[in-house]
Amino acid sequence: MRMHNAQPVMPGDRMGLHALTMELARNAELSAPAVYLIDTLQPSAFATGRNPANAAVAVTTGLVRSLTREELAGVIAHELADIRNHDTAIMTVTATLAGAISMLANFAMFFGGSRKRLGLVGTLLMMVLAPMAAALMQMAISRTREYAADKAGAAICGQPLWLASALEKIAMGAARIDSHAAESNPGTAHMFIINPLHAHKHDSLFATHPATENRVAALRAMAEARRPVSDAAGLSISASRVPRTRSRGRSGPWN
Repeated sequence: MRMHNAQPVMPGDRMGLHALTMELARNAELSAPAVYLIDTLQPSAFATGRNPANAAVAVTTGLVRSLTREELAGVIAHELADIRNHDTAIMTVTATLAGAISMLANFAMFFGGSRKRLGLVGTLLMMVLAPMAAALMQMAISRTREYAADKAGAAICGQPLWLASALEKIAMGAARIDSHAAESNPGTAHMFIINPLHAHKHDSLFATHPATENRVAALRAMAEARRPVSDAAGLSISASRVPRTRSRGRSGPWN
């Protein structure tokens, strides 16, 4: 959180951000996470914490300003799904394993006699390919976890299309607006709901996130599959799981 200068959001904030997060956490059957706001124009969000009891959700001011309340609920639900699925811990273990694979490959080359068996070309190839294979494994797991969090987040908020709409807006914002904190700390890019460094059009082997188009398509298919026959428009807001916070005059950007 310090890397991104995130500031805590207290209960009763004028945007209703804390109340929204708490209600969605109850829907997800999670302990109340800490809520943070990052003052940057790029719309984005991420979750962190070694376990659900010590978790936090952070959103940017650009996200709050550019999304509707329903879309914001979809994003927060996605981050809560990351927490419930222990994705932060999983990615930490994955990164550790990837680093260990690279280190073991180097040890094997320099201390195990691999240079004599493989020759110079083989040794150089191993030096390049072993870390690459480890990185590919890490990124593939990251993409898989994003799809899983999208699905679980849609279930938490009750409406897949809210998250689908939010992802489209976030992707457009990430492509147009720089996140200086993320650029300075690229190692945290995989934590964000969409890569804050640059946009990906395909689920490439080296992408930390799936293509936004593919994620949106999966969410729309999910919404279509669960749509009641009697309600062609899908779930209404009144039937959703997004909380209704009390208004005290102008409570936030959605009023």
